Amino acid sequence: MKQTNDVLAGFGTTVFEVMSKLAMENKAINLGQGFPDEDGPEDIRAMAAKGLLEGPNQYPPMMGTMELRQAVARSNHRFYGIAVQPETDILVTSGATEALNDCLMALINPGDEVVLLEPLYDCYLPLVLRAGGIPKFVRLDPPHWELSEERLRAAFSDKTKLLLLNSPMNPTGKVFTIEELQLLADMCLKHDAYAVCDEVYEHITFGLARHIPLATLPGMGDRTVRIGSAGKTFSLTGWKVGYITGCTELVGKIAKAHQFVTFTTPPALQNAVAFGLDKDQEFYDDLQDSMQSKRDFFRNALNGIGFETADCDGTYFINADIRAVGFDGTDVEFCQEIITKAGVAALPVSAFYASEGAVKHFIRFCFCKREDVLTSAIRRLENFFEGNE
Repeated sequence: MKQTNDVLAGFGTTVFEVMSKLAMENKAINLGQGFPDEDGPEDIRAMAAKGLLEGPNQYPPMMGTMELRQAVARSNHRFYGIAVQPETDILVTSGATEALNDCLMALINPGDEVVLLEPLYDCYLPLVLRAGGIPKFVRLDPPHWELSEERLRAAFSDKTKLLLLNSPMNPTGKVFTIEELQLLADMCLKHDAYAVCDEVYEHITFGLARHIPLATLPGMGDRTVRIGSAGKTFSLTGWKVGYITGCTELVGKIAKAHQFVTFTTPPALQNAVAFGLDKDQEFYDDLQDSMQSKRDFFRNALNGIGFETADCDGTYFINADIRAVGFDGTDVEFCQEIITKAGVAALPVSAFYASEGAVKHFIRFCFCKREDVLTSAIRRLENFFEGNE
């Protein structure tokens, strides 16, 4: 048999699947994979059900239903002062991962260099390589996840086509500051690079941290596309509804890739998301308050056990140093041990690094679960570590 695709064949099964399977086999509480354990708002789900029953259920426009594109445009202006035309500047996709794929397919030519900040979400590198891009990594280290100007400048060159930025950042929980964003913008402008911004956790930030789209910085509007996700904003991850916002020229080029990938997304889900995006400020405040409360509860409990936790200013995730509880093995070994012996699943942070120098003593917990689930997980971890003393 002839060999299959070299790029994708070189990647193993995703770490999410591996650890989730091990968790199921051991009846462990799964705090590894990043999804809530409660469905999103009932009124949004009711709108989707109504749309399914009343229709239409045929192909919507390739760019997305006008209802959703208009709602995304209103959301951009409402939260960030970004003014776009829904007819030409917004593209609806079947999830943020498809949006990322479409952007990279449309903007990268084989041999183009792409700057990636790591630890990075697991689909980024395969998508860059499949598009023919050459990754240039900028490593961020716990516990504070600072962006090193020296490392960033070393990664950019005249061959740089694109920066792929995730803020708020999975798996770190980092929200990039205005100073860091300005540095990233300066580098993009200096090297005439595009920016693809994965902003799916845009509405989940904590304390004084605020999400600032890179597109709002001077000179970046025409070279940046931002990606949003109904799955993260409304706790409806299975719906796979994403949206891209950018200037007319860039969105038009990305749409050419989209038309050959999924072409479109279920219209009932799109219009239900449109309804959701217009929710009042109370909904968005409650989302932040709820997630921050879960983070605080879980972080304090981890610290009480003896873990040292890294900074976490947004997203669903918090990272913990396993050395603080006396473990001298790798993060992979630690995750296997707590799944099989404590009944709690986490993910090894080293799985999110692709370059040399990966951090191998931090694990990532997902805290976007019900409080009773988090409480049960903490009790299991407490019992495990008390028994090992």
